[in-house]
Amino acid sequence: MEIREQYPEFIFESYKVERTATNLHVSYVYTLGEHRFEPFFDIPFSSIRNEFINEEFLDALCFNFGIINAINYYKLSLAPTFTIKCGELDDMQKAFFKKLFFNGLGELMFVNNLQIPFDSFMAINAPTPAEKKQFYFDDVFHGNLIPVGGGKDSVVTLEALRGWREDNLCLQYNRNLYPENRAAIDCIRLAGYSMEKTCNFNLTLDQHMLELNKQGFYNGHIPFSSCLAFASFIIAYLNNKANIVLSNEASANEGNVKGTNINHQYSKSIEFENDFRSYTATYLCDKIQYFSLLRCMNEYQIVKKFIKFPSYLSVFRSCNVGTKSNSWCGHCAKCLYVYIMLYPFVDHEQLVEIFGHDLYNDQTLGGLFNGLINPDATKPFECVGTREEINYAVKLAIEQSKEKQLPVLLEWYRTSYNYNPTEQFGVEEYYNAEHNIPEAYLKALQSL
Repeated sequence: MEIREQYPEFIFESYKVERTATNLHVSYVYTLGEHRFEPFFDIPFSSIRNEFINEEFLDALCFNFGIINAINYYKLSLAPTFTIKCGELDDMQKAFFKKLFFNGLGELMFVNNLQIPFDSFMAINAPTPAEKKQFYFDDVFHGNLIPVGGGKDSVVTLEALRGWREDNLCLQYNRNLYPENRAAIDCIRLAGYSMEKTCNFNLTLDQHMLELNKQGFYNGHIPFSSCLAFASFIIAYLNNKANIVLSNEASANEGNVKGTNINHQYSKSIEFENDFRSYTATYLCDKIQYFSLLRCMNEYQIVKKFIKFPSYLSVFRSCNVGTKSNSWCGHCAKCLYVYIMLYPFVDHEQLVEIFGHDLYNDQTLGGLFNGLINPDATKPFECVGTREEINYAVKLAIEQSKEKQLPVLLEWYRTSYNYNPTEQFGVEEYYNAEHNIPEAYLKALQSL
């Protein structure tokens, strides 16, 4: 029997918001058949600066986070019914979460060879509110909350918003699977922020989930950035911040599997950003704006801005495999992708020192390389740029090479792929007009 049939109902049982001696502590209870999950998050009081908290609104924020946080456990069976016993949702809210879960778990369904149509994917069973709850705020919201992951993108955002630094706060979203993001801390400090200017959202996932993964329950990618979105909204409110400034680029809109809408970066896409902005303005607080500062740019353009600040090269990290050890593994698609994008701009010896070896000379990476450049292949399920800009960076690497013998992957590209030295790309002059960037922030980015 399929797991989905064996466990047809996932239940969001309850949640509790309380204060300990040092933290705001919010706990959740989810059940899946005989299995019970009790995750929680803590926000240190040092990460809370709002002296006039509307408890009812805070409760609503924590309830909404509980729905998206449930995706960590819902994915175990992809139950056709999601029952909520501790809150109310109207039809538009149900539609928002159903779309988010379906698109956010598209990669997981693809990897597990599951073909579930949207209509029968999930029914959300929750009481309908008698009337829409409206929240009104006399608070003065100001400044920016900047989530920092430790990669090149958030570095560019930190530097672009340097002029607002006194009114900025940084955010670290910490999970017990990765309790300390050393790269994020190093980038925050290098950008001139003290730890007192950094907020922490500490999520503890229930380890029983990992045990069930070993037993054959479904496992795979979740839309992490949507969890971050709801968490950052809580932190922004608790600190009266007017803007949540993300670092998601236009390249995140490109999918991974030809002929489908499966996108590893769905919750970084403009589609999700627009949906989330609409949802929060309608049901939460329209005084807090959520947008990505880098949405108008592609990854190649972001790299060109990033390398203007070479001091970050030794501390930034984007490799998921090396998160716990704060390192680049040098063998995954993300490492290869970042290596490709930096290659035209960074000294070769320094690049090899950063990644541990010459990735272009590593023949074992040939399959990943093909996935990154070939539009007919499945693009690796990582946060990587578009194939157009990757091919453009490879073309530049070949043109700039001073070696008599090209590295093995570049030589294969030049002789066995469809390398065309006269091919034109629209990467350098690219501009994506579909964004939500305020004019003053756009000018700050463009002047960087």
